[in-house]
Amino acid sequence: MNTRHLKSFKNTLILSSMVAGVMMLSGCSKKEAETLTLNIGFQKYGVLPIIKQRGSLETALKAQGVNVRWVEFPAGPQLLEGLNVGSVVFGEAGEAPPIFAQAANSNLVYIANQPAAPKAEALIVQKDSNIQTVPDLKGKRIALNKGSNVHYLLLKLLEKNNLKLSDIEAVYLPPADARAAFERGAVDAWVIWDPFFAAAEDQIGARVIATGENLVSNHQFYLADRKFAEQHPQVLNTVVNELNSTTAWVAKNPDQASKLLEKPTGLSFNVLKSSISRMGFGVSPI
Repeated sequence: MNTRHLKSFKNTLILSSMVAGVMMLSGCSKKEAETLTLNIGFQKYGVLPIIKQRGSLETALKAQGVNVRWVEFPAGPQLLEGLNVGSVVFGEAGEAPPIFAQAANSNLVYIANQPAAPKAEALIVQKDSNIQTVPDLKGKRIALNKGSNVHYLLLKLLEKNNLKLSDIEAVYLPPADARAAFERGAVDAWVIWDPFFAAAEDQIGARVIATGENLVSNHQFYLADRKFAEQHPQVLNTVVNELNSTTAWVAKNPDQASKLLEKPTGLSFNVLKSSISRMGFGVSPI
């Protein structure tokens, strides 16, 4: 892992001023939390799946009488819909999905954000594709998850190359379906993030046309249900502490972190290590 990524791992995770203020005004007693279940939405990305595998959060919250339930989502928009309908009360998503989610739900609270990771998302094509540059995408079918950070990346790539969304055919698919369509040639290109990006490079030799570097930030945000944050600030504080300790552990043990995720993700060590090296870890204040 290069120095830039090691430095980003060392950044301190801090609650947003909103949640911090709530913590000063109210507390979450053990009695209040005795029957509480913390429903966390996560993706195959970032620190949360590592915390899940280590089981450290369950241990930390046990003293507060809080159970943890993990709910996996294919992407940020789907996760935030879960947050909107109440199936989860905490989760992580990219910078684009919360913008759309806030239009439908004003109860989202931004907790913190990760550093930019522009190299962790890209527009890719098959290794034998005749597409060499972004202008070559005109008239082509491009798979992407609607409303995700990669949606914004595609728009910026088209804009930079004097193209419009109407110049291509967008095919909106979640990652698993997009991978299948990409492999069988039903789409000409795919805009995707890690670890799906790294897996496509490693497993089928996908070729990168452009990443988000010098174009988009690709931040990740931790968000919570506002009511939950107001009623149980100490629970969120414990989550933040675990995010801090886990990022510090991954900084020192990237190989172990990669091995830890092999079984639950079904991805190889090399794919996971490449993915981790491109992600922005170490969350900063909002």
